[in-house]
Amino acid sequence: MPAKKPAKRKGRAKRHELVESLRISLCKRFGVCAGQRIGVAVSGGADSVALLRLFVELREALGVVVCVAHFNHKLRGKASDADEKFVARLAAQHKLEFLVASENVAAKAKRERANLEDAARRARYAFFDQLVKEGRVSRIAVAQTADDQAETVLAHIMRGTGLAGLAGIHPQAGNVFRPLLGIRRAALREYLRGKRQAWREDATNQDETRTRARIRHKLMPFLERKFQSSVVEHLCQLAELALEDNSYLDFTAQFRVNKVAKEIGAGVFIPVVEFAGVQKGFPKTGCEEGSPEADTLALQKRMIREVVKGVKPRAGELGSLHVDAVLHLAQSGHSGKILQLPGGVEVRRERDFLIFCPSASPKDKAEPGTFSLHVHLPAIGEELQLDALSRILRFRVIDWPSEGRETSKTGAVLDRDRLRAPLELRNWRPGDAMRPAGHQNRHTLARLLNELGASRWEKESWPLLTSAGKVAWVLGLPVADEFAVVEGSRAAVVITEESSS
Repeated sequence: MPAKKPAKRKGRAKRHELVESLRISLCKRFGVCAGQRIGVAVSGGADSVALLRLFVELREALGVVVCVAHFNHKLRGKASDADEKFVARLAAQHKLEFLVASENVAAKAKRERANLEDAARRARYAFFDQLVKEGRVSRIAVAQTADDQAETVLAHIMRGTGLAGLAGIHPQAGNVFRPLLGIRRAALREYLRGKRQAWREDATNQDETRTRARIRHKLMPFLERKFQSSVVEHLCQLAELALEDNSYLDFTAQFRVNKVAKEIGAGVFIPVVEFAGVQKGFPKTGCEEGSPEADTLALQKRMIREVVKGVKPRAGELGSLHVDAVLHLAQSGHSGKILQLPGGVEVRRERDFLIFCPSASPKDKAEPGTFSLHVHLPAIGEELQLDALSRILRFRVIDWPSEGRETSKTGAVLDRDRLRAPLELRNWRPGDAMRPAGHQNRHTLARLLNELGASRWEKESWPLLTSAGKVAWVLGLPVADEFAVVEGSRAAVVITEESSS
């Protein structure tokens, strides 16, 4: 029995160390100060309950008012309602104001034809924003941990990402801050056990059909056990360094945009010379290589992203294919050519300028826009949004013999080895024709699209894929017979599409 006493003292010392390190971080890194009303987002899970208990311990030392914010997504029936009741009791136990909202997120995702996880996140954060706008809280603290950060970075790496993706979860974004990003999940559970504090378990977190659950329960433990015991800490350090570099590059790109861009009406005009051809990493801008004015290709791409971010009237993610298409338009496009980008943005070349502006609706256009994007396979994780049809197109290369059965309901499938460069994703043009798989004769796409009921405006911006100039795939139609998979096919390209509206 006496041997247990040092362990208890050690446990209390660890809890004190956790609380004190969080206090210092809240004051110095996150600027929490006396008088603020901090809303702690509590789902009922261990991490968020630990965050709340830590704030309860620190509220007097910090001089803050703590509130509990809970959003019920209505995704797990009675379990979701039980989570809400649990959090409500926890708030009452500590005499904290309980701020709650709910929404049927599954219905919202179906209505918007959106990803369920994305719809849930948008609904939750809209609730947080509303609390701040109404003055009920000053800021919202969210309980994402070092493990969440490492899992996010790893997921981005596997999906395919750039520097922004390596930055993972940002410590602060608007009115939301994440003070636990430097703390391990296990340390929080140990803290709760020391407090004899219960929490709720979300069964969906154990569902290993989901990528995040497989990373959490299989991949990360395997990496820690077989490769690097400190993999979580190292991935978090990578995210922090990437965020620093990414923030600097974004600032530099915005500075450059402010210097060269002109706003005329709703449009942003940038000289095409800013995106001139690149040699050895530098464009031909009339400046000496290595001078501050000699923008690298990376900076050109960031300038495009910055302009689009400032112009777009609605949500939409700009992919690398879109950015490359804008560069191609600047470097070799003809005056009058138009590109449609995610978020309702139109880029038009007029002589020596690129003009970025919100897209006009089809009824407002004198002529429909055109688009042409080069596709480099494999394009794992790449997606293309076409505003004319409110569609996101995804290209995925698979091993056909082992994964072919999984594609029966996912979309069009082409034989990877039959495709030839250049692969071009573009809009329909008069004269396009193909023989769809299962058809005996070749038909014009105008006829086939009429049979699909496509309107004139839809038809003129209808997406298709060409292989060395031949039509291989058209949205809504069977793939061209000469590019269809057959017995003996080794690899396939699966094309899926979904609404982005």
